[in-house]
Amino acid sequence: MKKTITAAVAVLALAGTMAFAAEGDFGGHGRHHRHGMFGAKMAAKLNLTDAQKAQIKDIKKSTHEANAAFFEQARATRKEFFTAKKANDTAKMDALKPAMESQRAQMKEIRKAEMAKITSVLTPDQQAQLQQLRAEHKAHHNDKQ
Repeated sequence: MKKTITAAVAVLALAGTMAFAAEGDFGGHGRHHRHGMFGAKMAAKLNLTDAQKAQIKDIKKSTHEANAAFFEQARATRKEFFTAKKANDTAKMDALKPAMESQRAQMKEIRKAEMAKITSVLTPDQQAQLQQLRAEHKAHHNDKQ
């Protein structure tokens, strides 16, 4: 009886793990989900060629590698800020706000430069379609706020 229960628990745990892992593949917000504009859905909508997909992947990888230290520092600053927030340490939060704002601005510039490189890989029709999709995304995002 114990073996049957143990096996059932193991099957349920495995099924739950697989469902959670699959969530990231289908647009879920898993731990490693990157909130960029270029995922599988975007590639399909723009009808990207395999060569374009490879170029965009290389651009994203290069951007990440070139800015890895900055990303790590920004992550540490955010973690420190939220730890202070959880502890209700307003002095620490106020001290970290300028660094967070600076990092946010730098992150925006990194994304802008990456998007410029990605856009250069697209055909004029794909660029127009991308602009339309980005406008729709922005309008949808603004409606949620």
